[in-house]
Amino acid sequence: MITYTTDSIEMPALDERKVNRWIRAVAADYGFAVGKINYIFCSDERELAVNREFLGHDYYTDVITFDYSTPSTLNGDIFISLDTVRSNAEMVGTSFENELLRILIHGVLHLTGQGDKTPETKIEMTAKEEKALRKW
Repeated sequence: MITYTTDSIEMPALDERKVNRWIRAVAADYGFAVGKINYIFCSDERELAVNREFLGHDYYTDVITFDYSTPSTLNGDIFISLDTVRSNAEMVGTSFENELLRILIHGVLHLTGQGDKTPETKIEMTAKEEKALRKW
């Protein structure tokens, strides 16, 4: 089950059934089924509070993924700051929808085990995001 909720922010326009099919297809590409993935859309300030409280990080970010997966099933909570998604879209010259799709799948890729802490893993993550977006 994939759920979408908000925390003090307006829900973005999403074709949830289409997004859910896409997420399941991408998960299957990595050998996973989808269990329970909760997307929580929030503001920059809420994302910063989550980052501070749970990760000890004092900076803004677009996505925070809490992974509860098993070896074959993806489960997790994915916090997405719509403020940062919007500003990132403007910065890179893409649409809000495209950047939101990238961040939705970015969280899923984290659940599959993909990291992005080093220059090499960031390059790998970007390539996997691009591959997933081509399936859209």
